[in-house]
Parts: sequence; structure tokens; C-alpha cells
Amino acid sequence: MNAIVITPGTSTVRVVQRPDPVIARPDEVKVRTLQVGICGTDREEASGGRAEAPEGRTELVLGHEILGEVVETGSAVTRVRPGDLAVFTVRRGCGRCLPCAMNRSDMCLTGEFRERGIRGLDGFQAEYVVDREEYVVRIPGEIAAIGVLTEPLSIVEKAIDEAVRIQFARLPAASATPDWLHGRRCLVAGLGPIGLLAAMVLVLRGAEVHGLDIVDPDTPRPRWLEHIGGSYVDGRTLPAEEIATKLGPMELLFESTGAPRLAFNLLEALALNGVYVLTGIPAGHCVAQLPACDLARDLVLDNQVMIGSVNAARGHFQLAVDDLVLAQLRWPGHLERLITDRFSPEDAPDALHRHSADEIKAVIEWYAR
Repeated sequence: MNAIVITPGTSTVRVVQRPDPVIARPDEVKVRTLQVGICGTDREEASGGRAEAPEGRTELVLGHEILGEVVETGSAVTRVRPGDLAVFTVRRGCGRCLPCAMNRSDMCLTGEFRERGIRGLDGFQAEYVVDREEYVVRIPGEIAAIGVLTEPLSIVEKAIDEAVRIQFARLPAASATPDWLHGRRCLVAGLGPIGLLAAMVLVLRGAEVHGLDIVDPDTPRPRWLEHIGGSYVDGRTLPAEEIATKLGPMELLFESTGAPRLAFNLLEALALNGVYVLTGIPAGHCVAQLPACDLARDLVLDNQVMIGSVNAARGHFQLAVDDLVLAQLRWPGHLERLITDRFSPEDAPDALHRHSADEIKAVIEWYAR
């Protein structure tokens, strides 16, 4: 079969021949890959950034945002059957800590986890993939056109869920309503795929959503946001320190820019008792000078919480599936507009090394269903 590989530490991207994977255990699932999304992590890896090949190998198969069709299952598998659409989760546990034993490797305590297509395990940019049933999530046919968004949306689901759980635990009045987000003023910083999906989830929860970026208002990302009821904020005309005055303090901030200076400056927009979740990962060479004293003082005196969130568990993938179904019903066909660029496997080097100004989400298309 064909597979897209990199040599970690280099900018080499190639399409190579690999043996077809086979089911070797009764709890394994084999899928034919339909689509695999490309994200900033993939492009960082393809440019020589953080990536680790499987032990004893020099090449790594890329890709961690899969949508596939089940073609074969082991004798013990019950969650999916041939013909179903499915995705796999990404991280695999260390085998040593309690969270990993609970299939919550997103909260691994040892740091010795592996990740498909990123760290120590081949990814999903290949014609066929085999993995265990505990990592599979079935995708309903009605969201086949957007199922490839499940993995990035799972990151959003975890981050927002963590932020809300923290507020429920510490705010005396939070338990007065089953949906703390309803009516809350929220700001999403960075309108890439993660940011736009975060805005979508917050709108579905009934929040007042503002999206911050530095692109022209009449470009695809602001227009996509406004279609679902969000409000665009141009960071070139409204500095972070003026957001609270002009728009009101934000009770939840969701950051997906990977720009640490902006991320910390946005603390000035956070409301009293507010919660701030960061998902953006700065580039390895990034250097930023920050007013540490002022930031620490504000966090303490305003009783604020700031957390980082990464990866997701199988339950967050299921939340993502549920919200994709709801969003498809509420805005028919609109989520498909997030997928702006489609490439063949042979075009992978170009897709990974450059992208258009209007790109939101790019995917490699392996098979049509």
C-alpha cells in the first residue's frame, strides 16, 4: 500500500510502499482510509520539527486526523462492523500509570505515551490502518462529509469541558444551571480550524461568542464565524487591552493562536472569576517578553484560572461526533466549508510545505466512498 512518510528532523516528505497491515488480534479493527486532515503539527513535523519515528526505524508515517471505512474486524469486536465509518484516537498509553490504564492517556502521568503519526507510532496517512477496538469511534453516515473534523473537534471538546468543570467546582452559583456556558460572554483567539470549531461548540451551548484574528473581515474565516452567529474581532484595530472596555469582560477565553505574547496579553480581557484555556502550541524557536508581575497580580486579585489542554480521550471524540451531528442539523452544509483544500497523496509534499492564505482545513483524500 501507499503511505506518506517523513524522516524526522528533516523536511523530506515521500510517498512510499508499505505492506498492508493485517488483523493479528481478536480486538483489532482494519479501516480503509478515506481522508486524513493536515494540521499545524503535521506541517511542523514535515519541516523538521518535533517528531519521533517508531523504535528501530528512521521514517514515520504522518497523520493523526483520520476518517476511514471499516473493512474487517477481529472476532471480539462489537463497536463497529464492516461498512461503518470510523476514526481512531491518537495517543497510546504508557502502560505504567493509572490514567493510561483507564484509557485516559491524554492525562498520562509519566510522559512516556506514544502518539500515532507524531511520537513513536506510525500515523494514518496510508491506504489501510489497523488498531484496537478501544481506540475506535464510529461515525454516523449523516456526517460522512465532515467526519474528518472529529479529531480536531475532540481537542476543543476536552478543553471546553475542562474549563466548565473547573468553574462548576469553584463558583458557588454555577450549579444553579445545568449549562454554565449559556449566555456567557466568550472570546476565541485564533480562527484556524480549532478556533472556529471552538466557536461552534460555544454557540451550540448558547454562549455569546466573539472570535479574534488578524485577517480582513470579508475573508472566509470571519464569514464562517458570522454565519453561525459569532462576532468577528479584528485584532489589528482592537488591541487586547481594549477588548474588555469595548466588548465587555470575557467569562471564558479560548486560545488557539500559539502566540504566547498575545495569549498572555489577553488576560486583560478576562472577567473576574473567569477561566482561560490555552490550546495553541508556540513554535520551538519562539521568544516572548511578558510583564510577569502584572500578569501574576491580575490572576490572583481577579480570582482567575488559566489552564493548558492537549490531546483528548475517547469520550471527547464521542462528544465531537455528537456536536458534529447537531451542527450539521443546525447549519446544513456549512461545516463542509471548513474543508477548503483537498489533495491527493501524491501532492502531499506540496500540501505539507505550503498553504494558501484562505486555507482553513486541508485534507489528503485517499479513497472516495
